[in-house]
Amino acid sequence: MTESMFPALLRYWRNARGLSQLDLAAAAEVSPKHVSFLETSRSHPSREMVLRLGATLGLPLREQNALLEAAGFASEFGDATAVFDASIERALQLMLEKQEPYPLLVFDRNYDVTLMNRAGRRMLGLVLGPRADAPLNVMKLLFDPELLRPFVIQWEHVARVMLNRLQREDLLDRRDDRLRHLLSALCSYPGVPKDWRRPSLELPSEPLLTLNLQVGPRKIGFLSTVTVFSAPQNVAVEELHIESYYPLDAETQAFCEELAALPETS
Repeated sequence: MTESMFPALLRYWRNARGLSQLDLAAAAEVSPKHVSFLETSRSHPSREMVLRLGATLGLPLREQNALLEAAGFASEFGDATAVFDASIERALQLMLEKQEPYPLLVFDRNYDVTLMNRAGRRMLGLVLGPRADAPLNVMKLLFDPELLRPFVIQWEHVARVMLNRLQREDLLDRRDDRLRHLLSALCSYPGVPKDWRRPSLELPSEPLLTLNLQVGPRKIGFLSTVTVFSAPQNVAVEELHIESYYPLDAETQAFCEELAALPETS
């Protein structure tokens, strides 16, 4: 990005957040005139001002970096996707272990699975067979008729809720083509209603999701919760999502315990 991109990028995010110049100025505790001058290139921001505006707009760390680069500054927040800080690695490992014998998945901003505990691997291996060893995407797992979809009870409800969540995320940042490509792929699967392509903003955003599966003769049910790290200083850490599955009933609890007791297979 070049320096001339900063005014356009600032306007883009201010409009995306539904704020006037006066609103942004008041929230950031700067003068409306200064915001106006920044958006028309009559003034150049300091590094501190860029970070203040980015934080005020509630931008993800990746987008705050982009705003800095557009203004001609170096990035503030690291993007170490391969190796996290030791404390983050330890926290993730503890989460994976303590969630046993119930599944836990870790996925990135594109819903690609990056980590999974033993229970998660066994559960997916049971229903997917060798296909569970391939790279997995949480959304494609749900929508692909050759993956998890045939096992999901009331699939239409679960899939609509998850698709609506993804569409809301896409609307928050129309500059990221990856989510748009994922949405297109999901809507292209057979059996997905055409009208699902249009975001349904009147649908409530559900903080908790119930997932019921038919596994052979048994019905098992989980309550799914998603956790993120609070106030991270690393882009990759901020974009991690930790999805934990908790049994809804004694039958599901027993099923998970039986699965955990099975010997390891090579």
